[in-house]
Parts: sequence; structure tokens; C-alpha cells
Amino acid sequence: MKIASFNINGIKARIEALTDWLKEADPDVVLLQEIKSIDENFPREHFEDLGYIVETHGQKSFNGVAILSKLPLEDVTRGLPGGAGMGREGADDIEARYIEATVVGDHDALRVCGLYLPNGNPVDLNADGTPVAGSKYDFKLKWFARLQARAEELFAAETPFLMAGDFNLIPQAEDAKRPDAWRQDALFRDESRRAWRNLVNLGFTDALRARDNTPETFTYWDYQGGAFDKNDGIRIDHFLLSPQAADYLTDCKIDVFARAKTKPSDHTPIWVTLDI
Repeated sequence: MKIASFNINGIKARIEALTDWLKEADPDVVLLQEIKSIDENFPREHFEDLGYIVETHGQKSFNGVAILSKLPLEDVTRGLPGGAGMGREGADDIEARYIEATVVGDHDALRVCGLYLPNGNPVDLNADGTPVAGSKYDFKLKWFARLQARAEELFAAETPFLMAGDFNLIPQAEDAKRPDAWRQDALFRDESRRAWRNLVNLGFTDALRARDNTPETFTYWDYQGGAFDKNDGIRIDHFLLSPQAADYLTDCKIDVFARAKTKPSDHTPIWVTLDI
């Protein structure tokens, strides 16, 4: 089973680029982020004609996640649990950033969790260094905590699962071309990376690092300043595998070539293969 994650930065703008990549890479399941479309406007029939089942959790102009699958999907749920009062400035979290489903494979079933974690910038801090309540950075860290709570529930169920998508998180200095430029950014601040470590330490395997420790291995390059040509990138798109899912892992790679295509996303796909 080949499962990919791809922040496409707008389904309307990237439909040709996404279609070309789907035909070339031929994934069984794709977790999409930043579709930037309400469910009714997502080009469902286009991807159904390519052989995919389509499940979306959309939002007008911003955010939005989706699952494309050639394999049967069961028990699709939308939205990260615990959102009451957890949005920005104390409102309920209604942002479309999370979708789950069970994929039925040849030998076993796998719970897949597709996510688009908040960016968190600008970083607004109190005098004591804590995030300002209701700020974007506060929202990011609280979203991380909710994600950990959901992961703990799935670990307790002892079924194979993975969490994948755009985490907006640079785990280590080697995951950035110029780490010093990111020190005070929400993607690389100590609080963010501590939340990442707390999540991973529940028992996850970082799929890419389990298969590839090559330096300067990135998933995102800014559109500005010739960043892609200079490989001035960061690794912020990740696959985290539960122990049961990690047992099935056979490979994990980044399709850098997709970033060099016409009208690309600023992200590129990352994928795993699982013998499941």
C-alpha cells in the first residue's frame, strides 16, 4: 500500500499539477492539505474518474483537508476532537484541518489521520515568555496538545495507525538548510519542538528518518528568492507511524521532482509504502 501526503496549496490552482503527479506516482491513498475549497466545490468527479474515492473536509479560501483512496474507506471522521473553546481567542475551533478514515488493505486495516497543523506565526509572547492567550502561537500549541490526546486514544486501541500531513514543524537543525534563520519562528521554536517530541515519544516512528538520514532532505521551499534552485528548504511534512504500522514499513521517500513542475505547490509529496 502506497500512502502519500501532499500540501497542494489550493486545489483550483494545482489540479493539473496534482493530476500529473497522481498519474506518475500512482499512490493508493493520498492525504491532501490546504485544498482551500468548500466540500461542494471540490472537483470530486475529476478524481473519481482517476479511480479514487474522495472524502473532504473543506473550508472556504483557507485550510481544508481531503483523502483520495483507491482502496475502501470506512468510518470517516472530520475535525480534531476537543475543539470546544479551543479556537483562536477562545472560540470553538471550526478550522478544517483534520480528517480520519480506516483504509482496508489486503492483510489488515489501517487508520489514517490526515492533518494540517497550524503555522503559529506571528509568535506573540507575554513578558514571561509564555504565548499570549488566543494568539496564533497559543492556538498552535493547544492544537498540538489535542493531537497528542487523539494519538493516545489510538495507541490505546492497539490498531495500526499513522498521522501524516503538514505539521508546520521542523524537528531538528538538519531539517533546515539555514536553521539559524528559523530559531524564533513558530515552526522551530523550542516550545513547538517540545510538543513534537512529546508526540513522537508516545511510540511513533518518524518514517522518513527510519529509512533515510540523508542531510538536506526537505519537503518545502519558499516561492521567493530562488529557494528551490538553492535547495534552501525545510522538512515540515511528516509520516508518524504507530508501532504496528511501523512493522509494515518498507519505504519512505520525498518526490522532489514534483516541486520542479509547472505551477507547483511550495510543498512536494512525501510517501510511505506499507506491506498491509
